[in-house]
Amino acid sequence: MTGTLSLDRLAGRIGDGALLALPPDYSFVPMAAVRALVRRGARDLHLLTVPQAGIAADLLIGAGCVATVETAAVSLGELGNAPRFCAAVEGGRVAIRDSTCPAIHAALQAAEKGVPFMPLRGLIGSDLLEARPDWRVIDNPLADGGSDPIVLLPALRPDVALFHAPYADEHGNVWLGARRELVTMAHAAKETLVTVEEVRSGNLLADETLAAGTLPALYVTALAEAPRGAWPLGLAGRYEPDRAHLAEYARLAASEEGFAAYCAAHVTDTTADESTGLIAAE
Repeated sequence: MTGTLSLDRLAGRIGDGALLALPPDYSFVPMAAVRALVRRGARDLHLLTVPQAGIAADLLIGAGCVATVETAAVSLGELGNAPRFCAAVEGGRVAIRDSTCPAIHAALQAAEKGVPFMPLRGLIGSDLLEARPDWRVIDNPLADGGSDPIVLLPALRPDVALFHAPYADEHGNVWLGARRELVTMAHAAKETLVTVEEVRSGNLLADETLAAGTLPALYVTALAEAPRGAWPLGLAGRYEPDRAHLAEYARLAASEEGFAAYCAAHVTDTTADESTGLIAAE
């Protein structure tokens, strides 16, 4: 690990054109780092959602940071479609690589294991195969006889895996709890950048209770402290999602003008009050 960085320096390690893996809204989403990426004007990112995404992807896409998205879904959940994602797709400003949840996980597992591909059976019969010429259908070479097709998925190795976590220790080990998709992301990626609520003294790997949920520093490139770094999303065991703010984002992001107003209040202005998370209604 290269050490603890400022939030802006951490975001600065993600170069334009990088293949960037982000977790889903129900996991540990690095919203503070995403806002820092928008502020620095990141461009031509190839976004990999693991396996789906919400406001983090929508914000990056709306800000013009993203060239392509490989995803199983991008939405705001109960708040409806992700408006800037939908507008970008309809306007031809972002290219989509359709995938599924199992396919994304399997392709990352291939990179994690250092193999060139991973077989997956559940895609047989799907029209996704027509949209993904990089997915190969072959006959199972171990079948006893007859046709037994299976799909080979090329390994997905992100340039950067980016996520938030409750805490790390002074050695760079990061506690993730049960979020195993984040472990897979870190194992598969060339670099792993993590924001945390706090850095604690001691060694998480020396604690039998905590070690099983800990990502070793071996897989962590750099850390940045970012208190409430998942806001306006929640962080399990720490704080709940700011549902009023998320609803206001959905309302404002429905138009380019509203999205610009949101960014001016909550992205560009780093002193925006997160206690309410709202800007004046238009």
